[in-house]
Amino acid sequence: MTEQANTPIDWQARAQALRLDGRLLIDGKRWDAADGRCFTKVSPGDGLALPDIARGGAADIDLAVKSARAAFEDGRWRLQSPAQRKAVLIEWSRRVMQAAEELALIETVDMGKPIARSLAADVPGSARTLAWYGEAIDKIYDEVAPTGADSLALITREPLGVVGAIVPWNYPLLMACWKLGPALAAGNSVVLKPSERSPFSAMRLAELALEAGLPPGVLNVVTGYGHEAGEALALHPDVDGIGFTGSTRVGKRMFEYAGQSNLKRMYTELGGKSAVLVFASSDVEKAAAAVAGTLFYNQGESCNAPSRAVVHASVADRFVEALVAQAAHYQPANPLNVKAGMGALVDSVHADSVMRMIERGHAEGARCVAGGHRVLVAESNCYVEPTIFDQVHNRMHIAAEEIFGPVASVISFDTEAEAIAIANDSPYGLQAGVWSNELSQAHRVARALRAGTVHVNQYNDDDITVPFGGVKQSGNGRDKSLHAFDKYTELKTTWLRIDLA
Repeated sequence: MTEQANTPIDWQARAQALRLDGRLLIDGKRWDAADGRCFTKVSPGDGLALPDIARGGAADIDLAVKSARAAFEDGRWRLQSPAQRKAVLIEWSRRVMQAAEELALIETVDMGKPIARSLAADVPGSARTLAWYGEAIDKIYDEVAPTGADSLALITREPLGVVGAIVPWNYPLLMACWKLGPALAAGNSVVLKPSERSPFSAMRLAELALEAGLPPGVLNVVTGYGHEAGEALALHPDVDGIGFTGSTRVGKRMFEYAGQSNLKRMYTELGGKSAVLVFASSDVEKAAAAVAGTLFYNQGESCNAPSRAVVHASVADRFVEALVAQAAHYQPANPLNVKAGMGALVDSVHADSVMRMIERGHAEGARCVAGGHRVLVAESNCYVEPTIFDQVHNRMHIAAEEIFGPVASVISFDTEAEAIAIANDSPYGLQAGVWSNELSQAHRVARALRAGTVHVNQYNDDDITVPFGGVKQSGNGRDKSLHAFDKYTELKTTWLRIDLA
């Protein structure tokens, strides 16, 4: 229980008392950056100054990679039995849940999401990820190829070696666990580089891993800026693979870095501009509620957010009316308020970016039917209202570019073929949705959409057992599910000659 029956938690007081450590974690110890540099940030929810954060650079990345390489080569983790590694990951998961309130508060203070969401979704989802991959360790079998009687060909999975994990600021804890779960379950050592915008939960997560029995050096955390620590990690010649979640712009650089260094494995989960197609036969009100619930969730700072609502002309007015009504439930408030529908955007720089896109929507002739304003909450200017534009077409910047904020574009269509063309007319292909009560149409359209995931008559279903990732410029590879092991393992074939004499 997070609250006693009659004693709600005073999250504001807890935030004031929160003790955070911004130093690096390498080889099981806390370190300042090699050159002593650090940087500062404030909580977007109320402007509270947070502790200094070590500004890791190339020297710190090199130290972390050496620590991870030593741990991998001496086998302190890699050579443990599946049962031993499983026990550590499950214990780690248990400790994450024991620290649920602390971790949830860190997420909310650091990046502005509502405390109720951090506590109900981010922390349990992270713990579940670690436990699930722990359970998977001793349930994955290698293969024997169907060769002739005089030979035996074994196909085995082996860990890559040293893995770099670079994770974004919008779901800091959860995205880290999506990478760490399968990477560590497979026996790799990892250097984790969290976003400079929300780094604190990664350090606490790594501390809990050590407490759960993960050997020092197997997981190292280097904080810092992407163009310094992130670039150094991607370019490091002794890193065997990178799992990256972030923007498409930076993702393209990641592949360049892989080519410039050692052709390391590079798996990316990048941006999105997901379309939801709403047909005339659908339950329009339910479709609007699903779009609002997932687009305005996390302040719109979700790569899979359904930011393009592609709606049949005959029901477009009804849909817009229902979506506007839903937006009323997601007005921004202090994220430490347990009833907040939306919290703060991650920082004022990002809020500026979102507002520029809203201004562009106005300038290009879209009709703003809800929101569109920046609001001041708790003396912070990091809040933007849920915003809905009608009469949008795909050539407008608000429809073509990822805004990463609470901004919806409603685009009308007349024919099924037109709807599919609008949805696919994007460089992105992360997710999509179809709302139709005609079974054949739902199947037909889902097949035609170019996206890693297509939701039909819902947009909220999610589970660790299901792969997550996109096509086109939304990246390659998959997080979650057993398919994630493909990113962090190599296949080895071993031939044995059998003497039949």
